[in-house]
Amino acid sequence: VQLQAFGGGLVQAGGSLRLSCAASGRTFSSYAMGWFRQAPGKEREFVAAISWSGGSTYYADSVKGRFTISRDNAKNTVYLQMNSLKPEDTAVYYCAADPSPVLSASRYRYDYWGQGTQVTVSS
Repeated sequence: VQLQAFGGGLVQAGGSLRLSCAASGRTFSSYAMGWFRQAPGKEREFVAAISWSGGSTYYADSVKGRFTISRDNAKNTVYLQMNSLKPEDTAVYYCAADPSPVLSASRYRYDYWGQGTQVTVSS
């Protein structure tokens, strides 16, 4: 599976952005998908994950209630809708694919990664 994330940009605090991650390959619908982010000088951290069917989701506490992950298997795409953005959300955001049926926040469970898209939130 090859992944390409896009949709990042510069937004003011309180604003919204929607990230997309387009996947190539016929097996996209068999993978759980996740979003991670990495700020300068920090470890890559989990943001959200969604099951292969879209029926289950899992969020980091820091984004719960503000971010929504979704997917469209017909379009081989996973989305991250980000609302009420804060300066601390500034990071490079990565999408990733996990072949396991159990959602995970561990980056080591994800086998495939996109190239990342920069999100900058100004105060």
